[in-house]
Amino acid sequence: MCGIIALLLADEDAWVNQLLFDGLTVLQHRGQDAAGMVTADRMRLHLRKDNGMVRDIFEQHHMTELRGNIGLGHVRYPTAGSSSCAEAQPLYTNYPHGICVAHNGNLTNTEELYRQMMDKQRHVNTDSDSEILLNYFAEYLNKHQRNSVDAEDKEKAIVDAVFDTCIDVMKQCHGGYATVYLINGVGLVGFRDPHGIRPLVVGCRSNDPKDDGEIWTAESMEQHTRNKKLDYCLASESVAIDTLGFQLVRDVRAGEAFFVDMNTGQCHFRTCSKNVITSPCIFEYVYFARPDSIIDGVSVYESRLKMGEKLAAKIKRIYKDHDIDVVIPIPETARTSALQAAHYLDRPFREGFIKNRYIARTFIMPGQAKRKKSVRLKLNTVRREFAGKNVLLVDDSIVRGTTANEIVQMARDAGARKVFFCSAAPPIRYPNIYGIDIPTREELIAYKRDEDEIAAKIGCDWVIYQDLEDLELSVKEAASPDEPLTKFDTSCFSGTYVTGEKIGDPYFTRLFDLRNEKTKQILNVGDGVNISGNSGLLTKQKPQQSNDGCESVQNEKRKGDNMSRSNSCEAIQNFN
Repeated sequence: MCGIIALLLADEDAWVNQLLFDGLTVLQHRGQDAAGMVTADRMRLHLRKDNGMVRDIFEQHHMTELRGNIGLGHVRYPTAGSSSCAEAQPLYTNYPHGICVAHNGNLTNTEELYRQMMDKQRHVNTDSDSEILLNYFAEYLNKHQRNSVDAEDKEKAIVDAVFDTCIDVMKQCHGGYATVYLINGVGLVGFRDPHGIRPLVVGCRSNDPKDDGEIWTAESMEQHTRNKKLDYCLASESVAIDTLGFQLVRDVRAGEAFFVDMNTGQCHFRTCSKNVITSPCIFEYVYFARPDSIIDGVSVYESRLKMGEKLAAKIKRIYKDHDIDVVIPIPETARTSALQAAHYLDRPFREGFIKNRYIARTFIMPGQAKRKKSVRLKLNTVRREFAGKNVLLVDDSIVRGTTANEIVQMARDAGARKVFFCSAAPPIRYPNIYGIDIPTREELIAYKRDEDEIAAKIGCDWVIYQDLEDLELSVKEAASPDEPLTKFDTSCFSGTYVTGEKIGDPYFTRLFDLRNEKTKQILNVGDGVNISGNSGLLTKQKPQQSNDGCESVQNEKRKGDNMSRSNSCEAIQNFN
């Protein structure tokens, strides 16, 4: 799970760096392992990326170097490859043009793609599937470029080459992905996989006062830019579009690509796959996305309200004579569902847990030991809301059960007489292969357990889960009638994978080798082994990269001075 953003400003003298920084900060909830941004200024690329939070990575002297009116940003949590900062994004390849990528999601045919890249003598320097996606895009763009006879033909040739490239990438690269590319001197490209599993939205704004009050559509935006340039923004969530002062136009649709030519300002949408079956990841609505975001036309907030309604209805149906005294959410994501559940149960809603906002989100922290240790640092109880009461705790989901067990015990320690636990999502019993860190069935608390066994495991009096049908209805009912949603990726609940993989396939064995907790612990202590994302096997450690893997090209440690061309290994720079 990652957050991506791309920006192009009409004013060639403007700098996009502050907007990228602000956008990444808004998307920080999507990944806290690493962050980076790249900008382009008159054909020169400038890069800064590292492990850590956005606020810690970009200092004043970095921002001074990140010049230019076009750029990409990325926040990352690793699900494929390792957590080395060499795999922090954006990633870069120098040919053709100089191309950078920011990618959210996961490819499922990485081994096959890696071999094909080796056959084409393209070098893949990390274990990240994002680098393979970058190289595939670069390879096909080079293939589809052609010489032009005049300016008009050149513009058409660029557009055709970009979209033909997207068509080929979608044919070859399987999995769930949303990705944005900066093609140096050419423009920005963004697209989603043919199932639209991972989200991507586009927005724009005009600097012309005459356009005040204009409601932009894809059609009016394309028509307008024949005469006048706009500012453009692509992002994982609409909240980034809103925060930066852009107007949300719409989602990039499943199997669709968006391209804006930085020289003409002309933008284009085009469907690039013949096999489009829109199936967004339903876990975006349950957990990942901010409640103030709109994804595929659905308000995340509205969908979570409906999850709460349906959860309350199930509790009433199963426990008609329930003795719940109070409903308490597990901060932050479950608050909306818990509020609505309390309303429909006719029970008071109370904030019983206070969150320390300076601790990383537990679910996306690498390593089970860190997850467990952080729970009591992250939350503290308001004892009066628990003492002598039968409390219903509402969480967005229960994954490994580590957090749920700690929270139930905290409620009992605070004096709760009975503790009931409910999940706004169904039981998670299967790994996710599209960019979520739910890697192995054995690590999931619901694997081979029923609800009574789960309740005993986490220490509560009873546990109840949302039905999958009700979860799907919660999102469908919040969708726009003009663009209804009929299908979702629900693989972690149902075991059905929209891209066709089956439980038991060799892919899942390789996935287990790559992502199980034991492997992560080995990598964290660094005892001489590494994971090859290309072979899916544990291998002997590769030669150490420069600066402990932070950057394979120039990594200048001087603060303040600009890097001269004579000191730079490549045009792209990563200032520390």
